[in-house]
Amino acid sequence: MEIQPVTIWVNGQAQEGNEIVASIVLDNLKDYAQFYWLINKVNGESDEKTSLNLANGNTTISGEAYAEWGAASDVNLAAYQYICEQLNLTLIP
Repeated sequence: MEIQPVTIWVNGQAQEGNEIVASIVLDNLKDYAQFYWLINKVNGESDEKTSLNLANGNTTISGEAYAEWGAASDVNLAAYQYICEQLNLTLIP
């Protein structure tokens, strides 16, 4: 998903990340889940697109936030919104 560009230092150089990709690593289907995320620098369009990974990590969701995520009409979008909130990133619709 596209994000508001964010500057990330990689090997002593400033790079601009503009995409977040996430997947679920673990979900106990009760009250806890863990997401793995990547922030990429994407250039080009469609079949000419290139991507460079700038940062990655894990984010957990639990308690009331987990319940709200599970009740969302679009759980995929809700997951990205939650992850971006935790990382202080802004999704671009």
